Amino acid sequence: MNRPLLGEAVLITGAGQGIGAATALAFARAGAHLTLVARTMADLERVARQAAEAGVEAVPVAGDVSDARDVERFVRIALQRFGQIDVVVNCAGIYGPIGPLVENDMEQWARAVAVNLVGTARVLHRTLPAMIARRKGVVVNFSGGGAVAPFPRFSAYSASKAAVVRLTETLAEEVREYGIRINAIAPGAVNTRLLDQVLEAGERAGAEFYARALEQKRTGGTPAERAAELAVFLATPAAAGITGRLISAVWDDWRGLASQPAALANSALYTLRRIDGRNFLEVARG
Repeated sequence: MNRPLLGEAVLITGAGQGIGAATALAFARAGAHLTLVARTMADLERVARQAAEAGVEAVPVAGDVSDARDVERFVRIALQRFGQIDVVVNCAGIYGPIGPLVENDMEQWARAVAVNLVGTARVLHRTLPAMIARRKGVVVNFSGGGAVAPFPRFSAYSASKAAVVRLTETLAEEVREYGIRINAIAPGAVNTRLLDQVLEAGERAGAEFYARALEQKRTGGTPAERAAELAVFLATPAAAGITGRLISAVWDDWRGLASQPAALANSALYTLRRIDGRNFLEVARG
């Protein structure tokens, strides 16, 4: 069995279900020891048992990424147990209120930003110092729908996820000199609890998007394992030349990116940039 991350220590938030759980199991198969974080311990214990079948250690820690004390605690536990954190995967995320902004509960709106954006920043604020000290580390953040295009009726989610992409790009430059790589993943339309929330919202999600959600539920959507596989790839030496990028688990030839580090370093590919008509040409759509 190919185990490219054998013995490495990985901290994964949002690890109890969906993409986070799939990502945890993918890292376990790659040989990594895990600190698994989510709000529900029962979910974490189930994932930890499954991960242990791959012969690795998985430590479940209940915590909320929007709570500074929780973040300090679960990072401390990870460092005490494994002595280091080689990889951080920020999967924790929520939709927040669904519907037009003027109808949203702004406390719920702020809560989505607190989890999706501030929570990601809190985790990195606590984990990057140890990586900087070792001059080694990998971070994988998760973007989502609306990060690169308007997502009506999901303003809290789309705004916070777009901000995660810009945070990814910015921090990648801040820590580049320390040999730390930071990238973001667009996982695709995966069937998770977020999809169930759309179905519960019904027409508040918008008639067109609601219809697409029903079809996604029926057909199964994008397998969570695609994003999980990409996350593992980004943590391996094969992705050494990739940092500060937003990569789609569905649409991008991400394995091919590793063969063109110079082209990536000198371009705006896989980043958020304004198209001004001089530096960029839109690809014709067939």
